Amino acid sequence: MLGAVAAGMVPWVFVLGRTLPETTQVRHWPAVWIGLDLAIALGCAATARWYHRGDARARLSASAVAALTGMDAWFDVLTARPGTELTQAVVCAVPELTLAGLCTWLALRETERLS
Repeated sequence: MLGAVAAGMVPWVFVLGRTLPETTQVRHWPAVWIGLDLAIALGCAATARWYHRGDARARLSASAVAALTGMDAWFDVLTARPGTELTQAVVCAVPELTLAGLCTWLALRETERLS
C-alpha cells in the first residue's frame, strides 16, 4: 500500500508544480509557526524524558522531532524573501538541521540500544 501511495505521489507532484500559484496570502500565519515550534519543543521534552528513563518511545519522538525540524528549516528558507530575510533563514536553519541530525542519530542509536 505504501508503495502505491509513493507511486501515486509522483504524478501529483507534477500537477502541483504546474497548478500552484507562485505566491499566496496565508491566514493564521503566526499560529502555523507557533504551533510548529511548540510541537518541536514538546517533542524534545518527551524525547529527553523518555531517553533519560531508558524508554524505547524516545526513538519515536526523536524521529518526529527530526522530521518536524527538517520541515521547519525547509519552510523557513523557502518562504523567506531574498536578501536579509533569506540570509537570516539560512543561518537559523543550521541549528535546526543540527537538531534534526542529532535526533536522527538518537533514533537510530536507540533502536539498537532499546530493542
